[in-house]
Amino acid sequence: MKSIYLGLICLLIVSACKSENNVVIEEETKELTIAEKIANAHGYDNWKNVEKIEFTFRVDRDTIPGSGRSWEWFPKKDSVVMRAGEQHVKFLRSELDSVPPNADRAFINDKFWLLVPFQLVWDTSATISEPKKAEAPISKTKMDMITITYPKEGGYTPGDAYDIFYNEDYMIEEWIFRKGNSKEPSMATTFENYKDFNGIKIAIDHKKDNGNWNLNFTDVSITLE
Repeated sequence: MKSIYLGLICLLIVSACKSENNVVIEEETKELTIAEKIANAHGYDNWKNVEKIEFTFRVDRDTIPGSGRSWEWFPKKDSVVMRAGEQHVKFLRSELDSVPPNADRAFINDKFWLLVPFQLVWDTSATISEPKKAEAPISKTKMDMITITYPKEGGYTPGDAYDIFYNEDYMIEEWIFRKGNSKEPSMATTFENYKDFNGIKIAIDHKKDNGNWNLNFTDVSITLE
């Protein structure tokens, strides 16, 4: 009788171990979403260690450099400092009542361009399509494409959509912006001149087809904890 009892205990232990192992295996083999694959390709795993990010957003036209907006962002505190010409604003994004409306709007815009791959994961209210093959707007080559579409209400630019073209390594190469999810493109640019900042890969230049317009970033610095 005692041997039967011990045998049952052993079977229960083995069954429990198998069950735990199955859970581990399932977690390890969980398929990442396309958004997560793109974000990870650009270094998203390192974002959790970022203490401060600095950058200047500018648009150069016909080789004439833009004046630019300079930013310091402390993501864990969501504290922001903006310098643009004579305007110098420091604010917490959790307390926007006394902040000039253009300051936070400009921050959201500039940060979005800088960290588009991460926004795919951060912007949980948006919808992301299934990937498909499509012709990229500038290179005219076939690439994988997803579309991220924002809700029609809320945010600074409700209802906008972005067609994002990425290569086999999940690095973004081009995109199309469609204001209000219009059928016709509102803007198309490249993602090029990638630089690595403490493991986070950022496209420094975004050029239009004619080459006389370049939205770019200078003075980029990422400080880890």
